[in-house]
Amino acid sequence: MRRQDEFWDKAARKYAADPIKDEASYRRTLEATAARLTAQDRVLEVGCGTGTTALQLAGHAGRYLGTDISAQMIAIANEKALATGTGNVAFRKASVMEAGQEELDAGAPPFDAVLAFNMLHMAEDLPGALSALRARLKPGGLLISKTVCLKSWGWYMRPLITAMQLVGKAPHVGFFSIPELDETIVSAGFRILEAELHPAARRARFLVAQKI
Repeated sequence: MRRQDEFWDKAARKYAADPIKDEASYRRTLEATAARLTAQDRVLEVGCGTGTTALQLAGHAGRYLGTDISAQMIAIANEKALATGTGNVAFRKASVMEAGQEELDAGAPPFDAVLAFNMLHMAEDLPGALSALRARLKPGGLLISKTVCLKSWGWYMRPLITAMQLVGKAPHVGFFSIPELDETIVSAGFRILEAELHPAARRARFLVAQKI
């Protein structure tokens, strides 16, 4: 199986060109997230891809940093930011374990919110990733995420994705249920404030969790 960055570098241009599959659920996620942000917030997004969501949400925040493991994804995100003239957003290549640390090391305050959409199930070490994200947040800061819980889809998903990985058509993914995801987030030092499914049919768990 390819390294994660190599997989997404190769997929970047096609990913950027593909339409959003479920516009209604995507809009619901944007609205629910925007409702939790303020114009003064410093926001970190991990797994930002080509920046589509970042550019939609940046207007609801003070400063917005989008990060992704793929250099090609970040290059496309920067192209989009330049084309739209969005001035309060920056994009940087970084893994989930590294994201935002450079800013903190330079003396910036912790982030008010960390966003992780459709990426926690791709973390090779989910508890470690959550610990890293928690460390980037101020006390009481928010982790806002949407995560595909493949174990809740049915028994057939694991052999199907394993076969796709063998031929380079799928990246690493973790298999956990909705209750298992919730438990892992709580165990990492968060309190769940809001929970929905976006969309319900695909068992994608939208969560707002507060650092405690």
